[in-house]
Amino acid sequence: MRVRATARGWTAVWLVVLALAQTAAFLVVWRAALHTELGQWLDTVALTGNQIGQDRIAEPVNRILNTMSALSLLAATAMIGFIALIRRRVALAITATLLIAGANVSTQLLKHFLARPDFGIDPERSAAGNSLPSGHTTVAASVALALILVLPPTVRVLGAYLGTAYAAVAGVATLSAGWHRPSDAVAAFLVVGVWAALAGLLLLVTQREQAQVEPADAHRVAAVVLGLGGAIAVVASALALSWLVDLPQLDPDEMGRRSLFVGYAGSAAGIAGTMAVVAALVLAVVHRLVPRVKG
Repeated sequence: MRVRATARGWTAVWLVVLALAQTAAFLVVWRAALHTELGQWLDTVALTGNQIGQDRIAEPVNRILNTMSALSLLAATAMIGFIALIRRRVALAITATLLIAGANVSTQLLKHFLARPDFGIDPERSAAGNSLPSGHTTVAASVALALILVLPPTVRVLGAYLGTAYAAVAGVATLSAGWHRPSDAVAAFLVVGVWAALAGLLLLVTQREQAQVEPADAHRVAAVVLGLGGAIAVVASALALSWLVDLPQLDPDEMGRRSLFVGYAGSAAGIAGTMAVVAALVLAVVHRLVPRVKG
């Protein structure tokens, strides 16, 4: 029992660190993207660059985004709760539901209360005000992470890959459709990541005495693949944006096609990479949060 309690204690510490780290990352993104001229300019360059090839991807992008409604979110939440209940995990069903609800409510509150100063960089969208974090991206990411929690170990990795890919595509789609700036999607992933860490703490508190953590249930390879792939994408995004920073800060409408594409593609890589890293962090510890139950 002492060994088990120690392991749970270290897992709890790790989850607290993850929650604080992702909260700090959210604050950095919020401050840089909304309250600095450079951040707003980079977002606007990426948003302007979405016009490149938009005719070819407009239809699938709109199809993806139109599937995300309040009704579809309720249906996905019910499905996730059902998966947990047929596994006889009542606490897991409640926790996964709280994860989805908490992340989406937090996003709407943050979007309402956060202010976006007008530096005159994006006059066409200045009247719309703040759009950070992205609601559509939060819907996709919260369902993806909740799915990682509730799926049994035998299909969890497949669910993690599919859910991560869908959430990443949804985040990029909001940029491609011109609905959101890249920082909106990145911020949404971080909000969901914080709620996933809090959900993990709740699962530790409600864990049964018969819980038995099996090392065989750990998904180390899959977590490393997601995490490393996401980190590479984030680094590539940082390099692309640093290249833009060295350029004169012209009006995005006056910039060349190459610069706009670098801004758009680099931002898309950052969006996808962030989701992959957040999902990898959840996948790495889920076997401790939802262990087997003896008997």
